[in-house]
Amino acid sequence: MKITFFDDYRLGAVTDAGVIPFDSLLDGMENLPPQLVLIRVIEQWSDYEAKFTAAIDSAEPLDRSQTRLRAPAPLPTSIVCLAGNYMESGTLKEKPPQAAFLKSSYAVIGDGDVMHLPNVPASIFEGEAEMALVIGKRATKVRSEEALDFVFGYTNFVDGSARGLSAGMGLPYFMKCQDHFAPIGPYIVTPDEIADPQNLQVKQWNNGKLTHDYNTSDMAYTIAETIAFVTANTTLDAGDVIALGVNHLQLHPIQDGDVVEQETELLGRLTFRVSDELGRTWERETRAERRAAGAEGATPQLTGKYADV
Repeated sequence: MKITFFDDYRLGAVTDAGVIPFDSLLDGMENLPPQLVLIRVIEQWSDYEAKFTAAIDSAEPLDRSQTRLRAPAPLPTSIVCLAGNYMESGTLKEKPPQAAFLKSSYAVIGDGDVMHLPNVPASIFEGEAEMALVIGKRATKVRSEEALDFVFGYTNFVDGSARGLSAGMGLPYFMKCQDHFAPIGPYIVTPDEIADPQNLQVKQWNNGKLTHDYNTSDMAYTIAETIAFVTANTTLDAGDVIALGVNHLQLHPIQDGDVVEQETELLGRLTFRVSDELGRTWERETRAERRAAGAEGATPQLTGKYADV
């Protein structure tokens, strides 16, 4: 099932025929905020799954082109992001150490929304194409052999980064925790529709140019190992999100006016726009392209405020 919010944060499912609303099936949730609706549904999934399936089979779908999809997890309590969780297409000879950081729930934006680049002296802005999972029940000190039982579903996720800001203990906070820096969606796909989440192709396009194209089989640590690692330190609840990392070789600058599209196999396509009131520009190149050209360091800023910093 493909679960999401649409229009004025109505819960529903996306199907080939259109969008199926679930409003009438949500007992006593009329005045709850969207994230709490999602949490209640996940927690009571054994009751709601059959009702939702019946609605998909019998209800009149809404025209997808006439509905606006929203972030499927609009305000998670915790968004945990993996750092360095891929073998970088075989260029790493040893697994990197497991590492993670948190994003603010106010970083979340949905399909069709805008990522606003902040007025800060970042050397470059990047949008890391990732697959994420949504937690299905309280998870603390989960063993890896049981970890997949704690997954409610999977979705696209983009980890926005403002690199080159002041180093030190605040580095992940200023680099990763900006508002609008967590596009997610367009829906959550339940595990019954995904035979093997460790073998999905992740693609991202910037203004129509394919930039990211890698497989989740390249993860240094499996999804189950990641859940065990995260919950060994941090308790997660239903509706919380873990973003599973990226192949860094394919990162590239994002800048004003860009249209970014991301499609993880079986998880639909997430689209967002980039806005920068300062109009800053960078050369259009991926890290891999820059490395192949023999250049070192991050792509330099070409024009706009902070270009000479």
